[in-house]
Amino acid sequence: MVDFGALLQDYCIHEAEVNMSGEKVATRSFGVAASDALGTDQVDNLALVLGAVRTGGIRTRPDLVRGLGLGRNVVSQRVGQLLELGLLDEGPLAPSTGGRPSRELRFRSEVGCLLVAELGATDLQVGLSDLGGALLEQRVERCDVAAGPDATLGRLEDLFDELLQAKPAGLPLWGVGLGVPGPVEFSQGRPIAPPIMPGWDAYPVRGRLAARYQAPTWIDNDVNVMALGEMRAGIGRTEPELIYVKVGSGIGAGLVSGGRLHRGAQGAAGDIGHVSVVDDESILCRCGNTGCLEALAGGYALARDGLVAAQAGRSEPLARVLATTGTVTARDVTAAARAGDPASLTLLTRSGRLVGRVLATLVNFYNPALIVMGGQVSSGEDIFLAELRRTVLGRSTALAARDLRIRTSPLGDRAGLLGAAFLVSDQLFARDCLAEWIQHGSPTGRPELCDRVAV
Repeated sequence: MVDFGALLQDYCIHEAEVNMSGEKVATRSFGVAASDALGTDQVDNLALVLGAVRTGGIRTRPDLVRGLGLGRNVVSQRVGQLLELGLLDEGPLAPSTGGRPSRELRFRSEVGCLLVAELGATDLQVGLSDLGGALLEQRVERCDVAAGPDATLGRLEDLFDELLQAKPAGLPLWGVGLGVPGPVEFSQGRPIAPPIMPGWDAYPVRGRLAARYQAPTWIDNDVNVMALGEMRAGIGRTEPELIYVKVGSGIGAGLVSGGRLHRGAQGAAGDIGHVSVVDDESILCRCGNTGCLEALAGGYALARDGLVAAQAGRSEPLARVLATTGTVTARDVTAAARAGDPASLTLLTRSGRLVGRVLATLVNFYNPALIVMGGQVSSGEDIFLAELRRTVLGRSTALAARDLRIRTSPLGDRAGLLGAAFLVSDQLFARDCLAEWIQHGSPTGRPELCDRVAV
């Protein structure tokens, strides 16, 4: 394991006061306070170079010079530091473009591991990943988020402990990431008035996990986490403007603009499930308001209306399910619709139409290039997605809809775990957090680092 602290104590930078790119530097050593160890421009460029190799697909020093607009000396110095610190490694020679070939650079994702989880209304997924988001281990099981934070997080911690026991010996834990199905005050790492999470309001989720695992921890809304997963590992890798939409028990959207996740001022952006779509006070949403999209088109609504159809004798397939299991789920409605059941077809197409109307408003306002659909209701692609696509394209302006693509998520259930890993890595290697921990060797044992939030 790399001893970053020892390297930092021994590694000295001897540079001119101003180098070729105008970066202000001075002759100094690592290993004191962050402000003394590295100048502001040096920290900025260190994070910039690391980020370009880690997430930007830039693999050589000349490409870093061209892609980042930094001087050759600056790139060489920052790459040298990152190599010494063990965060980057050199690979084989890259193909020559006419001059002397350069060594390829690689982010060393194997030097630490992350605990990641996605908590849904009815499912819990946990995983162990490397620093680059590759899943090393994964577990999934049914759960009920309405059971409250103590029961739910207690089970999550049991699963995390199992993963830690199974991880390679000597592999340090660098951080913890979690997505939850409700609004999250991102800077504080706690849910705020989540409609489907009774007992979770303002619960210190981040503080609890950070203290237990003695590692920096970040919590976000589950759809934001899934959007990160799609943006970095799915079909959104080349699209800086996209919307990720989850239609499960609830409905939410993750907004990506300029290649960055847009959380809004408090972390509440994208909560489209509580947009009012009908003026009918009889349709009560779990948030306490009436006429919300989620109350008419989400998985909870499909299950509710499917149960009514089964009890009223309007759907023979759903009546059989009810007689066998005692209930009807959104998955049952989707399956019955695929089999041609008229009542279920009506419910699923109505859901697609209502979600499509709200998305058309977002398309006209936001003009994304790609909409990625995820969640259990979206699995009824041939029915739900066809109606949604027809509605979005029919209600959007011609220019906004001209090149718009609407696709289902290729990552499926893995989007949340991958996104949770990217969430943690992005925070760990953001400028302020990196400057805070790099002088101490690693973020292991530094739970207070989660106060350094990059938005």
